[in-house]
Amino acid sequence: MKAHLKASVAALALLWLPGQAMADMAAAEKWIDDEFQPSSLSREEQLAEMEWFIKAAEPFQGMEINVLSETIPTHTYESETLTKAFEEITGIKVNHQLLGEGEVVQAVQTQMQTNRNLYDAYVNDADLVGTHSRLQSAVNLTDWMGGEGADVTSPTLDLEDFIGVASATGPDGKLWQLPDQQFANLYWFRKDWFDRPEIKEKFKEKYGYELGVPVNWSAYEDIADFFTNDVKEIDGVRVYGHMDYGKRAPDLGWRMTDAWLSMAGAGSKGLPNGRPIDEWGIRMEEGSCNPSGASVSRGGAANGPAAVYAIRKWDEWLRQYAPPGAADLDFYQSLPALSQGNVAQQIFWYTAFTADMVKAKSEGNNTVDDEGNLLWKMAPSPHGAYWEEGMKLGYQDVGSWTLFQSTPVDRRKAAWLYAQFVTSKTVDVKKSHVGLTIIRDSTVNHESFTERSPKLGGLVEFYRSPDRVLWTDTGVNVPDYPKLAQIWWQQIGDVNSGAFTPQEAMDRLAGEMDLTMARMQAADESANVYGGCGPRLNEEKDPSEWIGKGGAKAKLENEKPQGETIVYEEIVKRWQ
Repeated sequence: MKAHLKASVAALALLWLPGQAMADMAAAEKWIDDEFQPSSLSREEQLAEMEWFIKAAEPFQGMEINVLSETIPTHTYESETLTKAFEEITGIKVNHQLLGEGEVVQAVQTQMQTNRNLYDAYVNDADLVGTHSRLQSAVNLTDWMGGEGADVTSPTLDLEDFIGVASATGPDGKLWQLPDQQFANLYWFRKDWFDRPEIKEKFKEKYGYELGVPVNWSAYEDIADFFTNDVKEIDGVRVYGHMDYGKRAPDLGWRMTDAWLSMAGAGSKGLPNGRPIDEWGIRMEEGSCNPSGASVSRGGAANGPAAVYAIRKWDEWLRQYAPPGAADLDFYQSLPALSQGNVAQQIFWYTAFTADMVKAKSEGNNTVDDEGNLLWKMAPSPHGAYWEEGMKLGYQDVGSWTLFQSTPVDRRKAAWLYAQFVTSKTVDVKKSHVGLTIIRDSTVNHESFTERSPKLGGLVEFYRSPDRVLWTDTGVNVPDYPKLAQIWWQQIGDVNSGAFTPQEAMDRLAGEMDLTMARMQAADESANVYGGCGPRLNEEKDPSEWIGKGGAKAKLENEKPQGETIVYEEIVKRWQ
């Protein structure tokens, strides 16, 4: 009541400020004309949308709020440009801080654990939807928009226009996060090299099939070997058939949890995530909200044959086919690697890198020609030997605005206005042209992206295609993302260092996940910490009782079937 009273008084007070609304609309007109073009809205519709923001923000004028996101071009644009626009239009100042993803997750975890308001909102990956829906320290946006936050929820938000809403929806069917940017994990390759007749001829002569976009890991490995050890040099440059990273750091964990195991075929069939076994190898039965184990001995698959195969291939390819020093790079250090122009393909490439990979040659990008035409394309990532039709094809990161109960309501409302502003139709087409992390159907189908699509290497075609639903975020089987994610990088780092074999590392990882989930189970049973949806681990059995019988898949006699490729133009036709 007090908060509502204060808001009402503030709103009334503003009526006595002559020209305030006019000044705000003048700012809105300036930003619409000078910055927010193109847009999926007409200029009149943009002005109407901004008028709503001005009125909704009146109770919060003069407030200063703090939000946090990871450092990618999209968020840099928000932090440096959209905060200024928002302040000039609404009178609310936003300090939009940028940190590495690991630091963002750590801040989110700290706010959840302490109930201290560190930030008023976060762009937090929808990977945490299973965590937020269980712990309920985050705000359930469905109820918020229909209740306490109704007065600050835009009538033009248009949730159906967001292409990543499913990823931000919990097992309860409620929306827990609002997509702000998203990108898929696709395959990247030097199409100009793949199209050279002498290279194509030499490849077919050696392997017996056409050089093209690899459909399976066998073909990817053949191509990696071919460019590294047969082609060796193109136009006077030493070239390699693969790129990746391996430094013992938190991002090495995301390298694996971002669907690498399911790309190998370790999980179950099902969309958006496998059931009963997801891309982390965690088991949760259909119709249940209680994870029951990660180890094969408990019905999971995190240390099963397909998961071990996935880690072994990552390690082998990194050592044998990537440029020297790649194994010592982390995620951020590896970003500039492709632009050097000495790598033929990359199996695990985020479309968030597109903005950097379309830069001019004068900016150090050697994957475009002198006129700025792309020498590369993106395509679906190949799948491993254990993959089956009906499984997800890859990972899609859906960075989403997340509000917390620990944030005072007035600050939460102001932050919610900012979150909607930076994702609004007025702003989104322009923002998407800057960061190329598309979140709206109306944006990707805008004529400006039709015009630009030849310069984006397949990004627009992918996001306009029905295939995009086969790339999904981490699902609801993961009960507490921050607690479990930190286990991964340390164990995978031990493989890269040679301290443990892939099997030993995955045994340890699965065991540690089960141990951590056992603690969650105890907390849920004693204090309802996870709302009754915490883990309920299966009793351990001999792994043979699960392998191939509804648990982890049995080891294949041949993990390298015949390589298979597809012509890139056929993929584009399918996408269209």
